[in-house]
Amino acid sequence: MSHQIEHYQRFLRERHGVEFGSYAEMWQWSVTELDAFWRSVWDYFDLQSGTPFEAALCEERMPGAVWFRGATLNFAAQALRHADKVEDRPAIVFANEQLLSHGALQETSWPELRRQVAALAAGLKALGVQRGDRVAAYLPNIPQTIVACLAVASIGAVWSVCSPDMGPLAVLDRFRQIEPKVLIAADGYVNAGQRIDRTPVVAELLAGLESVEHLLLVPVLDLPAALGEAQLATPRCQAHPFGNVLLEQQGADFEPEMLPFDHPLWIVYSSGTTGLPKPIVHGHGGILLEMMVCGVLHMDLGPEDRLHWYSSTGWIMWNVQLAALLGGTTVCMFDGSPGGPRGAADWGTLWRFAALSRATFLGAGAAFHASCMKAGVEPQREGDLSALRAVGSTGSPLADECYDWLWKRCPKQPGGREIWICIIAGGTDFAGAFLTGNPTLPTIRGQMQCRALGAAVHAFDEQGQVLLDRVGELVCTRPLPSMPLYFWGDDAGMSRYRDSYFDMYPGVWRHGDWLRITPEGGGIIYGRSDATINRHGIRMGTAELYRAVEALPEVLDSLVVDLEYLGRESFMPLFVQLREGVVLDDELQARLKAAIRAALSARHVPDEIHQVPAIPRTLSGKKMELPIRKLLLGATPEAVMKRDAMANAEAVDWFLRFAAGRR
Repeated sequence: MSHQIEHYQRFLRERHGVEFGSYAEMWQWSVTELDAFWRSVWDYFDLQSGTPFEAALCEERMPGAVWFRGATLNFAAQALRHADKVEDRPAIVFANEQLLSHGALQETSWPELRRQVAALAAGLKALGVQRGDRVAAYLPNIPQTIVACLAVASIGAVWSVCSPDMGPLAVLDRFRQIEPKVLIAADGYVNAGQRIDRTPVVAELLAGLESVEHLLLVPVLDLPAALGEAQLATPRCQAHPFGNVLLEQQGADFEPEMLPFDHPLWIVYSSGTTGLPKPIVHGHGGILLEMMVCGVLHMDLGPEDRLHWYSSTGWIMWNVQLAALLGGTTVCMFDGSPGGPRGAADWGTLWRFAALSRATFLGAGAAFHASCMKAGVEPQREGDLSALRAVGSTGSPLADECYDWLWKRCPKQPGGREIWICIIAGGTDFAGAFLTGNPTLPTIRGQMQCRALGAAVHAFDEQGQVLLDRVGELVCTRPLPSMPLYFWGDDAGMSRYRDSYFDMYPGVWRHGDWLRITPEGGGIIYGRSDATINRHGIRMGTAELYRAVEALPEVLDSLVVDLEYLGRESFMPLFVQLREGVVLDDELQARLKAAIRAALSARHVPDEIHQVPAIPRTLSGKKMELPIRKLLLGATPEAVMKRDAMANAEAVDWFLRFAAGRR
């Protein structure tokens, strides 16, 4: 069996006269000859531009590189071009908890996907949505979300989505910044057998988003249609049933608009660690190119494949799943709990869905694989997995024992080979992978196989020197097309953007992870060098959690750290300073957890809550999250903090005793 990356290598040899003796040589060429590499990607995938363009990399700088000046294209057009090529295979295969319990699937053909996108695009235009307008969505992982995203992209509007398991505070923190004209929202969602009505939250979102003129309501729970019209319509905002819009515009003429290469495609969000989440804007062309390299070349996905990557719409892996359509791959979507209708009682759920949908690639967060292993799941006993050839993992390091479990419990490949385990590490920030898989390379426990083509990734020491086989800051020294265009609402000098990635090494992207490049050419991530919470693959900032916790009158101050150990599950304790005379009893613990669950999600409920005398702060009043995190991971106090730079040095003493007690 030949792989996508081998086809690409053959193309380079035959069309460009470039040949390599190893992947390491090809990677080195791809990050040295950026213009030649990205132009070859354009040519290999036969991407279409409505206008002539200059070189691939027209101006090199970070931030602000200029790519493919003059080119016009559309992300949705690239996905929908397959509607005329692969009519015998579905574009989307879908199941929720109820469908899967009956062994049933819903399929959307490529032509039907195009028809629905065309209808919604026409409907949005009829509502006055124009190029550059923002359309926000509060939707679960269902086919309508893909339809909506492609329709928005096709007319040059800008897409942004939050998962309905997020509370109103977290959603408003995001959507208020971008001032959407239209909100597309579900009436609720189903998880672990529970039907969760979100119409009150949708009403709260509408009240807090003064820019919204139209609501499109998606009936996930099949609540009475009048509910949406009566409770959610306002004098300022009209409510429309989502299905009615599709019916009214069925058969509408449709051709995606050709847009400049760097026209905004979607807005995703940083974790919000130090304040409001940063609204990160990605462009049509950059995302299209990055996703083709990440998905087709490295994940080895083609038109014969079916990809299932378990994700909520609030995780960048949802975007990666969607982008599989660009290469003609069928997207297999499951909406619900990976533990089944009874919560964490049935970790065979996704394996049964993979068997039923004939998935060739199953991806999930590393925590999912660890949970399956600990629950004693036997994937091959959950159904016919003969189509499955690859398992993906991301979100946190995959423990060595999980490799062995997957190799032992998943079906063997032709010739008795073990299943390919594809581990990727990248981020929401650039919607791609810095380190990833390659089916032609050996798989070594604990390592990602290689640095991605085009990604000039290294480990740096504090002085900006490259480290080999030593842990350092993960950096990217040359631009990628999918790096953010800007942050929505940033100033003309893009100061928030520069401060986020280029504060430590000017002109070099610092990602916030600890990395070691191994002698074999692979990479190992040792956790984050910042204070971002990354619970079960979902990144969330501490600032959002603090807002929820400190809203309780008993709480004076708080601090949370996510302690992620290589090969072990993360441990997230919350420390609270309470008002005088208040004790952290069971009732208060329950209210704290409920507040976090309501404002953020159940994923971000801490493992433990501890009462402390005070929260350590700097002289400028900042919570000392990163020093405390490093301290609890085993660093000495002298290595991570200076007491004379603290406002309350005595506050550290409690944490020193706590750290000593956990070793």
